Amino acid sequence: MNYAEIENHARNMRKLMLDMGKHAGGHAAHLGGAMSIADVMAVLYFGVTNIREKGMESPERDRVILSKGHASLGLYSALMEAGIMDEALKDTFEDDDSSLLGHPVQNREIGIEFTNGSLGMGLSLGIGVAIGCKKKGLPNHVYVILGDGECNEGSVWEAFMSAPNFKLGNLTAIIDCNKFQLSGANDEVMSLGNLSGKLKAFGWETVQVDGHDVEALCAALAKKEDKHVPLAVVMDTVKGKGMSFAENDNGWHHAVVTQKFYEQGLKDLGFGE
Repeated sequence: MNYAEIENHARNMRKLMLDMGKHAGGHAAHLGGAMSIADVMAVLYFGVTNIREKGMESPERDRVILSKGHASLGLYSALMEAGIMDEALKDTFEDDDSSLLGHPVQNREIGIEFTNGSLGMGLSLGIGVAIGCKKKGLPNHVYVILGDGECNEGSVWEAFMSAPNFKLGNLTAIIDCNKFQLSGANDEVMSLGNLSGKLKAFGWETVQVDGHDVEALCAALAKKEDKHVPLAVVMDTVKGKGMSFAENDNGWHHAVVTQKFYEQGLKDLGFGE
């Protein structure tokens, strides 16, 4: 596996996110939490899943479910970079009648598996999909990306308890711990405490990883010691990763990308003059 190539895909994806954020204009965009998942999305589409190989019409394709739907730019950019979604669609983000809204709306023709927006729903959905695939004897895997702020939702904890009960070895939950949510720092709003320890207590196989280390992410997502136990990958990430003005600044949870910030972002990502 070529880790440098995956890192370059993540870099390209961050530029695509910035382009779409700029296009959104006064509508603003959820850049912070999208930038924090760029690396794992690149790993999923270029290092782990079979989606590009199998195609969106194959029942054997792996499924990627973005539960933290406000980070839609992270999904759209991955699909564009992977050639599943036409890159030209980036110039329609948040336009009237666009297929690319602020939260993803199901459109499998362009790679969007499921609609997500209201937080706390994606893992339960993923459990249902994993059960269905298992009953059909399909060899695929279901990956669900959640936010750490999202884990304040009670429905997430019901799902955390359920997955080991159903012995879903074909399910992986990826938790993006960028330490912020809409209303502030997680530790000030509602601390998750030792999330990995809690998941282990529920019966998950867990691994903690630097969410911006591509090699470590590939290793973590390949870690399956028990085929009857779901895997939880708890990522330590930086909100706004890749843009100097946005890193660890919760003001970029949802913000307007002005020309000034756009140009600075391009330079930070290595695309500026």
